[in-house]
Amino acid sequence: MRSGKLAGTTIFGVVVMSLLAGSIFSPRSYADTVRTPKSPIRITPAAPQIDVGGRQAELAARRARVAQAMGPSGALVLFSGEPRVYANDVDYPFRAENNFYYLTNLKQVGATLVLLPGNVPVLFLPRRNPGAETWTGHMYSPEEAAERSGIREIWDASEFDPFINALRNHQSFRPTEDKLLLSSTSSTGASMAAYDNLFTAAGKNEAQLFQLTASNPNNREYGREQRFAAEWSKNPGGFVMRNAAPIFAELRLSKSPLELRLMQHAIDISIEAHERAWANAAKAQWEYEVDAEVAYTFKLRNADNWGYPDIVGCGPNATTLHYQTLQGQITPGQLLLMDVGAEYEHYSADVTRTFPVNGKFSAAQAEIYQIVYDAQEAVARATRPGATLNELSTAGTDVIKDGLLKLGLITDKNSGQYRIWFMHGTSHWLGMNVHDVGGQAKMVPGAVLTNEPGIYIRPDALDYLPKTPENEKFIAAIRPAFDKYKGIGVRIEDDLVVTKDGCRWMTEALPRKLADIEAFIAKARQ
Repeated sequence: MRSGKLAGTTIFGVVVMSLLAGSIFSPRSYADTVRTPKSPIRITPAAPQIDVGGRQAELAARRARVAQAMGPSGALVLFSGEPRVYANDVDYPFRAENNFYYLTNLKQVGATLVLLPGNVPVLFLPRRNPGAETWTGHMYSPEEAAERSGIREIWDASEFDPFINALRNHQSFRPTEDKLLLSSTSSTGASMAAYDNLFTAAGKNEAQLFQLTASNPNNREYGREQRFAAEWSKNPGGFVMRNAAPIFAELRLSKSPLELRLMQHAIDISIEAHERAWANAAKAQWEYEVDAEVAYTFKLRNADNWGYPDIVGCGPNATTLHYQTLQGQITPGQLLLMDVGAEYEHYSADVTRTFPVNGKFSAAQAEIYQIVYDAQEAVARATRPGATLNELSTAGTDVIKDGLLKLGLITDKNSGQYRIWFMHGTSHWLGMNVHDVGGQAKMVPGAVLTNEPGIYIRPDALDYLPKTPENEKFIAAIRPAFDKYKGIGVRIEDDLVVTKDGCRWMTEALPRKLADIEAFIAKARQ
């Protein structure tokens, strides 16, 4: 909930060798998620095997759709992203910008994609440098970049600025032979025609230059884009700067079969991480020890990273939505909320479970849990093509309000009282970002979203209500229930994919019912 690679993979114990059959478009059955005979913990199936030709075809189709959306007078500039500073001269691991990766399948610092009218892609790629590779590792050769992306027109990255200057001045551009890292005759002719279209439109001040420009000028992710836009505005040359984000938001909403396979693998890794943590939580003294099981599993299964920082909160810490300190004690008799999701090949899972440290829910804990579970069921029933996230939130919230009223934690379900205990929405889009693109778009088959209602009885929640007669009356009325449930935090979060007639639970393999969680823990800890 975010309301919020190493070479090879070592697999201990049972080595799962069941590769997915068929092409990149073959769906994987949930039956492929297996267990060992002696343990209920699921071992993540082998990673999807991706056909090179099929992937190139999908990338080409994506670029074609972007070109069509821009029209005959539009060109696109996408930067691969900038390294992020961790401290002083230490960077975070590089992660390519999502939309650049979506169109190229490349993870290379300093690369730039230009898409000219008529779907003519040009890749500006840093030339391999043995000295640099000694320090920072392998760089793509032009041939490797072409195989991963399907792009056959690859120019030295040093030619990007001369190219941009020529574009601004309505001059066609082609590098000298020593700067052409890879080229094809067909793309050369197409690029010349593309220039003609652009310059004709630019002469009428009707040409468009698309890039990712954030509405917030302080957006930290798109600093280079903002600098590029500011520089271009000094001499636009008949080009109007356009934001490419809406194009990608529409394009990325519905996930292809290939994308769903990658997302399912990220989810499978996350499920194994959850189950390993459940099995070992009783032996832990601190939250970070439980989280160590998650980190271990992510590395073991070759995940890129986490999709968001792990949330592992025991007892009252579970009532903090984005709790990331992970320094609290693990206490038998309390609930442990785990919100952890792996990222694999740029696609993120987002999975939450709340379970009892000692393996058995108390009566009070079970009452809260069941309300959240029932709200999840309502959200899933409302998930279908044409629905909106707001409609899903209403379906889940209605169940939460009824439950809170029944428990005595609110006195009026038609008011905003429930927001004291449930302060976020039930769903968000999921994909290359844990909060993925899509906004308030209506659901379509292939869209992936979260289903994550929750109830959080923070021990200090009533202390911060304004001192009014109405609130004093409210506090007095709910005080017995508050004292009974104080410190309990429950969230259950699953990932759903919209189908033609409803939805499918991508996380269905992870126990969710009260009885199933207790049974799993009992068996796993034998």
